[in-house]
This record gives sequence, structure tokens and C-alpha cells, in this order.
Amino acid sequence: MVQLNSEDVESHFAKGGTRRLFTMVRRALVLRCPNCGSRGLMKNWFKMVERCPTCGILIEREGNDYLSGSVMFNLVLAELIFAFVLVAYLLIVWPKVNWDVLGIAAPLGMAIAPFVLFPFSKLVWLAVDLALRPAHASELRDSKPQGVGGG
Repeated sequence: MVQLNSEDVESHFAKGGTRRLFTMVRRALVLRCPNCGSRGLMKNWFKMVERCPTCGILIEREGNDYLSGSVMFNLVLAELIFAFVLVAYLLIVWPKVNWDVLGIAAPLGMAIAPFVLFPFSKLVWLAVDLALRPAHASELRDSKPQGVGGG
């Protein structure tokens, strides 16, 4: 287990409060690093780089069931969006609801939404996690900006 001391921890949430949290979430929603705002975190839609190319923060943080929280956040977000869309559809077309189309579209929407939301939910979860558990120095270590150095 990693021992934290005051020199290793940068308490973003304590310093910036909710303003810092909203900044990190806003960055995540446009698929940028929540910590520094840089681009280049995605290899493709379903695969992210291990570390931010600028600040070096680990995208997959370790400890405290980070992966479980990330998956749970993705599923809850997808199903909440689905529920709002379903209720809005029913309110708009009521009483002439096409139940046959809804019977096909609803399960497909629920199955596809987590995949569509994957990079957004992953980075938003990272932003919230960084606000609650600020980055430790070991998470920022070993980062090299891309295009620098020999190869």
C-alpha cells in the first residue's frame, strides 16, 4: 500500500473546490485530459492510452476499485439517458405510441448506449476520482511528452 505524505499529494479539490471539479468534468466531456486539458488520450473509440501525453496522469487509476466504479458509472449514465429519452418519446407521441418499434428500439438503445458513451464516461469518472482522490506523485511519474527525445 502506498503511503501518502503532504509533499506527494496535490489537493486539487481542496484548493479549487467545485470550480476545479466542473473544470475537470468539462474537459472530460470534450475528451481531453481532466487533469491538464491536453488531447491525445484515445487510440480509438474503445482504447485509451495508458498515460496522458502531457501531464503523465494514469488514465486507469489503481486502487479503491477504480475499474468497478468506472464501469458502474458508464452503465448508470447510459441507462439514465435511455430512461429520459424513453419518457420524452412517450410524452411526445402519447397516446399513439408505436409499441412494435419501441419493443425493438428500446433494447437496442440500452445495449448500444454504454459503447457510445464509453470514452466520455471513462474520462468523467477520472475527473470525479481526481477531485476526490488527488493524483499521487507516482501516478505522474515516468511521463514523456510525445515527439521528444530519441527513438
